Amino acid sequence: MLGHGSGGTMMKRIIDEVFFAAYAGDELLRGDDAAVLPAPGPGERLAFSTDSFVVTPHFFPGGDIGRLAVCGTVNDVATSGATPRYLSVGFVLEEGFPIEDLKRICASMAECAREAGVRLVTGDTKVVNRGNGDGVYINTSGIGTLADGIELGGAQCQPGDVVLVSGTLGDHGITIMSCREGLSFTTDLQSDAAPLNHLIADVLAAAPHTRCFRDPTRGGLASTLNELAAQAQVDITVEEDDVPVKDAVRGACDMLGYDVLQVANEGKMVCVVAADEAEAALAAMRANRYGTDAAIIGKVGEAQPDRGPKVFLRTAFGGTRILDMLVGEQLPRIC
Repeated sequence: MLGHGSGGTMMKRIIDEVFFAAYAGDELLRGDDAAVLPAPGPGERLAFSTDSFVVTPHFFPGGDIGRLAVCGTVNDVATSGATPRYLSVGFVLEEGFPIEDLKRICASMAECAREAGVRLVTGDTKVVNRGNGDGVYINTSGIGTLADGIELGGAQCQPGDVVLVSGTLGDHGITIMSCREGLSFTTDLQSDAAPLNHLIADVLAAAPHTRCFRDPTRGGLASTLNELAAQAQVDITVEEDDVPVKDAVRGACDMLGYDVLQVANEGKMVCVVAADEAEAALAAMRANRYGTDAAIIGKVGEAQPDRGPKVFLRTAFGGTRILDMLVGEQLPRIC
C-alpha cells in the first residue's frame, strides 16, 4: 500500500517485519539515517546511505527531483556527523521521457552537488516501457568520512537535552500538494530542498555534545521525534508556539485537514543537543543561510516505565496532547 512508504507506523511495520527480519545487522538495527562502517585506514570511519526519489511533479517551485535526490542523500549521510564525499546516481527512465527534461534534471544535480561539496562519481541507467515508469525515478547513494570520536544517533538522546529545528516546517509537502491541486497562495511557497551538511558541521563545531541530527522528511516532525524517543527510550515534549511555520503553510493545513507536524520537509534538520550548548547550536544554525528561522522547540525527559516513550505537544491553549506518528499516507509521492 502507499502507506507503507509514508514514513509513519505502516512504514515502520514493513521495515521491522520484512527488511529487519530478513537481513538486518547491527548497523541497520541502529535505525539512523546512515550506517557507520569501519574504514580501511586509521582515524576515520565511513558513513553510507541510499535513497530513492519518485516525486511528482518532477519540477516544482524551489527545486526538482534531481535537486531533491542530491539533497536527500547528502543530508542523510551528514546526520551521522560525517563529511559527505561521493554520490552514485541511478536513473529509471520511462520510454518517451523528454531528453531536455533529463538534461535539466542532471544540470540541477550537478549544481547542487557543487554547493554541497560532493562529487557524482558512478551511476546506472535503465529504461522501462512507456506507461510503466512515471517519467523518471532516481536512486542516489552516498559515502562520507567520519572522524573518530563523533558518535551521533537517536539512541544518544538523554533527559534534559534540548530539541531544535533548523527552520519552518511543512514547506516542501505543501508546495508539492499545491502544484498537484492547482492551489495558489498570497505568498509564493517554495520547496525547502537544500543540502544541510555545512549547517550540521557548523552546529557540531559550536556544540560538540550534540546527540543527533535527523531530517524530518516523510512523516514530518511528529514521526521523526517518535523515532528518536523510541531509540533512546525517552519522552520528548514540544512547545507548539515555538515551532516555526509559515502562515501560508499553516493556513493550507487548516483548510485541508493536515497536521503540519506530520507534513514532509526536505531541507530542515532536527537536532538534539545538551542543554548547556543549546544556545550555541541555535546561533550556529541561524548564521547559516538555511537556518535563519531555526528555533528551540522542546525538551527531552524521562519516560515512564509503565507506558514507554512518548512525544507530547504542549498546545497554544495550555493543554497537552500526545503527538503520534503518521499512520498511513498523508500525501503520497512527495520525495
